[in-house]
Amino acid sequence: MLTLDKVYHAKHVLKEVLRPTQVINAPQINPKANVYLKTENLQVTGSFKVRGAYYKISQLSEEEKSHGVIACSAGNHAQGVALAAQKSGIKATICLPDGAPISKVEATRSYGAEICLVEGVYDDAYNKAIQLRDEKNYTFIHPFDDENVIAGQGTIGLELLDQLPEIDAVVVPVGGGGLISGVAFALKSLKPEIKIYGVQASGAPSMVESLEDNKIKCLDNVATIADGIKVKEPGEHTFEYCKKYVDKIVTVTDDEVSSAILALIEQHKLIAEGAGAVSVAAVMFNKVPVEGKNVVCLVSGGNIDVTILSRVIKRGLLKSGRSDTLTIQLEDKPGQLQGVSQILAALGGNVVSIHHERASEDSDITDCLLRIVLETRNYDHIKQIRQGLTDAGFKIVNK
Repeated sequence: MLTLDKVYHAKHVLKEVLRPTQVINAPQINPKANVYLKTENLQVTGSFKVRGAYYKISQLSEEEKSHGVIACSAGNHAQGVALAAQKSGIKATICLPDGAPISKVEATRSYGAEICLVEGVYDDAYNKAIQLRDEKNYTFIHPFDDENVIAGQGTIGLELLDQLPEIDAVVVPVGGGGLISGVAFALKSLKPEIKIYGVQASGAPSMVESLEDNKIKCLDNVATIADGIKVKEPGEHTFEYCKKYVDKIVTVTDDEVSSAILALIEQHKLIAEGAGAVSVAAVMFNKVPVEGKNVVCLVSGGNIDVTILSRVIKRGLLKSGRSDTLTIQLEDKPGQLQGVSQILAALGGNVVSIHHERASEDSDITDCLLRIVLETRNYDHIKQIRQGLTDAGFKIVNK
């Protein structure tokens, strides 16, 4: 049984391994609310997962430890288990989806774990881990559907009340549901009026659909840049805890997540992975009712692959109106490029790249196309530039 005493015990046990993570004010995320960030992306191993993994392993019997542990993960639980096993002096085998970011795979390996890459997503890695557990008698450390793991994650709730006693709402990423189950249980047990909102990726809404149908659902497929919450099916325990303690779970798109990652980098110099930024995305894009409230976004992890990060930044720039691509149809005569350049310069658009195409099957034989990628301030700036070009008689052929 999950009890408040168990969560407090977990807090005591975890003192020896955790790095204290700050709650920082983030006024620009949503000016209508008093927004704070719980920076678990700065935790040991780069995510909150070490909490549940370490507490679970600390509670194993010597017999269970002697067999070694096995876990399955999209990456963050893997690192938590690997670190906890290393500190406990026991063997760890980790099954990861073959699409897990290389940075997470190598980080897990660096803690001394044996890696088993499995074709597919988290749920496929889970099936492989269960198979190996049965074959080799390993002790299985579930990433979310285990009450000791949930108790470990619940220590975040205790910290939040210490750090921000006047808290009104907490927004939490949801994959399998272990994090939100622990946080919601701890907070609702101590301060029932606090609102707990969960956030899933729109491409992996397993808990959302399960709660809507009032039964656990397994999705046929999931697709999102938020690999840490790319889970087809929630847990039995976590489903029940979400039903009981969570006020609402919403979804955000990958474009919204990209914008949130970009905002965290620019405004707070924080690196968040997709799963860690969904809570921020939900508050940025008004997916949850937080106006006038003291709201904490739980930034659950920062283990993003740098190659993915560069793509995410590009998408975030587009989504937030910081970049625009113009295709302009010009008459093929001297002075046209100069005319466009003067307007862009006068209106403050910064040219990133330019492509001049003389022949196109979509244009008149005397016309040419000019494609320009611009750095812009926001959507109003884009509108101003496009209007300025149109007023000057230039034809923009892309919307």
